[in-house]
Amino acid sequence: MKKLAVVAIGGNAVNRPGEKPTAQNMIKNLSETASYIVNMLDEYDIAITHGNGPQVGNLLIQQEIAKNKVPPFPIDVNDAQTQGSLGYMIAQTLNNCLKEKGRKREISALITQIIVDKNDPAFENPTKPVGPFYTKEEAEELEREKGWKIVEDAGRGWRRVVPSPKPLDIIEKDVIKLLMKNDVIVIAAGGGGIPVVLEDGRLKGVEAVIDKDRASALLAKEIGADVLIILTGVEKVYLNYGKEDQKALDRLTVSDAKKYLKEGHFPKGSMGPKIEAAIDFVEATGKECLITDMSVLDKALRGETGTRIIKG
Repeated sequence: MKKLAVVAIGGNAVNRPGEKPTAQNMIKNLSETASYIVNMLDEYDIAITHGNGPQVGNLLIQQEIAKNKVPPFPIDVNDAQTQGSLGYMIAQTLNNCLKEKGRKREISALITQIIVDKNDPAFENPTKPVGPFYTKEEAEELEREKGWKIVEDAGRGWRRVVPSPKPLDIIEKDVIKLLMKNDVIVIAAGGGGIPVVLEDGRLKGVEAVIDKDRASALLAKEIGADVLIILTGVEKVYLNYGKEDQKALDRLTVSDAKKYLKEGHFPKGSMGPKIEAAIDFVEATGKECLITDMSVLDKALRGETGTRIIKG
């Protein structure tokens, strides 16, 4: 029996830092990402998740510029658009990679709605970075002109932030399970899923972007995954990251992860949500979460690198 994994791919898998966010660049980068993921398939059945912060932010900018010509869509509809476009690119590059290796697997990119609480305090305190980076001067001007909330993002620049409520349930979870039971590679909960609330028994979209790592942890719990794999831009999780005394972590217990999170080692705009997602998954299941860079994924799966978050 193969193991079951949820693989959450980060922004670097789609756009490299400083690179123009063109469709051609996205396809090129995702083709490389696909080659690493395909190598897992001998040992794992996989569900793939992805972020959409830069892409949905860029879409919001396009709509802001064109608002006098075409009415802008709410954020949840833009979430759906980026979920579809990125799902298409991931499915296509995976398919091409499989063909190059003489393999055949069915792939499905599934539009996924995720229930959130309409009273979640996140709606009053936006924290999710979207779109491009700005200088401090540009950020201050945009705040004045557009009324956006813009914050510094982990020392990398200034970005717009939008509400990021906690994911509670996945509407399409039974469809995902059915597809995976039939040996389909599923791309789901893209961009953290489309945020919806229940009002009088009916679904209604809300303006937010759910963190994809938290949504990935929820998906991993729902489908009974053996491991949650979070791919990011660093090989391991670090304490004091970027400082002279930074320390790489090979293993991290849940209790230590909570302690270091509280001490501020894992910033909200970068590693923080990944650690929170890992804690959530490991506490709920007793299984492991692996955080690493996609370029060393094969080594990390053999236990030679990466950071494993474990019980304890």
